[in-house]
Amino acid sequence: MDLGTLIGIIGAFGFIVGAMATSGGVGLFIDVASVLIVVAGSVFVVMMKFNLKQFFGAVSIGLKAFMFKIDKPEELIEQSVNMADAARKGGFLALEEAQITNSFMQKAVDMLVDGHDGEVVRAALEKDIALTEERHKTGISIFRAFGDVAPAMGMIGTLVGLVAMLSNMDDPKSIGPSMAVALLTTLYGAMIANMVAIPMADKLSLRMAEEMLNRNLIMDAVLAIQDGQNPRVIEGFLKNYISEKKRKVDTTDGE
Repeated sequence: MDLGTLIGIIGAFGFIVGAMATSGGVGLFIDVASVLIVVAGSVFVVMMKFNLKQFFGAVSIGLKAFMFKIDKPEELIEQSVNMADAARKGGFLALEEAQITNSFMQKAVDMLVDGHDGEVVRAALEKDIALTEERHKTGISIFRAFGDVAPAMGMIGTLVGLVAMLSNMDDPKSIGPSMAVALLTTLYGAMIANMVAIPMADKLSLRMAEEMLNRNLIMDAVLAIQDGQNPRVIEGFLKNYISEKKRKVDTTDGE
């Protein structure tokens, strides 16, 4: 569970709802017509931009902003060095007994054990990385689309409310509800875009970057093992994937 995402979204909505409660009650800020225009309208407009598989697939991608477990690069480096050492002593077949939890690393090691040529392994892993990145980018673009569309739908709702208000100026009782639609649709659009859609897209971009870094690290590690490079050389090369501060900590620990 990503506490940053959870705390952020609960805190943001909590303060907004609290402000509403102290400004006459939350009920004043709830309007069915505004919800239909902004929420339902945004959903269908964004759906137009993508195919149905991509649109509904964004739900599972969006969950990664809340629940996402990723291996630490330091742990992948350590595991890669151990596998390199095992491969030098017992050959590639010795890697069959390695305990690997990362599915991408398992795929790479399986290709290594099966005796595939280095170029074949690289091409397969690069293709996997590219397709994974493309899926992530599609999910991110859907949330960014919500960030663009929701405020626009809010503006449409505002215009609808103003038209309704101006066309019934002779009836004072209709002015209030029409004005509520005009203002609340803008509020809903801004909240959806700036409190949900855009932050989710930014967090998913961070998740994608973390996963791409790990996958490139694994690919370089496996190809280096296949080339028969020294485990210490592999370790030094792979440490380029982590910050200099963490490299210094590892060196200190080693001493």
